[in-house]
Amino acid sequence: MSARANILGKLRNSLAGTTPRPDEFDERLVTAPWRYAPEDRIERLRSLMEAVHTEVHPCRSDNWPELVAELLNKRNLTNLLCAPSKEHGRALQAYFEATEQKVELLAYDQPVEAWKEELFWSVEASLTGTLGGIAATGTLVLWPDCHEPRLMSLVPPVHIALLKASEIHDNLYDMMVAQDWAAGLPTNVLLVSGPSKTADIEQVLAYGAHGPRELIVLVLEDA
Repeated sequence: MSARANILGKLRNSLAGTTPRPDEFDERLVTAPWRYAPEDRIERLRSLMEAVHTEVHPCRSDNWPELVAELLNKRNLTNLLCAPSKEHGRALQAYFEATEQKVELLAYDQPVEAWKEELFWSVEASLTGTLGGIAATGTLVLWPDCHEPRLMSLVPPVHIALLKASEIHDNLYDMMVAQDWAAGLPTNVLLVSGPSKTADIEQVLAYGAHGPRELIVLVLEDA
């Protein structure tokens, strides 16, 4: 028997003859103070994120690649890391090819060990999707996977995130219930409320110390 099986067996045996306590959790404690009218969710999330130096752009779900190109050209960026296997990655790739954009699209299609040097020192920006947003705290929720690993949103100096307006929830609990998180969770969940910042050195606020110095959120409304 493996050590893992032995430990789990002891835990199961320890429950023999016990009676589970009733679930007395009152969800109102984590939801009632944070309820918003549907039409107010976007504005609340936007105001909270902009307060911490996040750039938020409402746009239509059919024209966001054009806005991405404008944002990259405005910053004179020469490459963008994206996920061509995702729907939004394919849409971006099609637009860039059709309009002959000069920005090079990079794919995270190999283990990090194979291109760590390039990822950390040459990639200028990245684009990822999101699982949704939380109006109460002005937060993006990301579920990294093999197509969009966690480093995509943590390493490049500029992170562009796509957020569907229909996936902005009042609070984290409502989001977990609506999306049935209990059915299965990823290895990790990222909650992002702004660009990386720290004031460790002489209490002077600096951006980009431990992650992207710029966070750009595109809120996608239905076309």
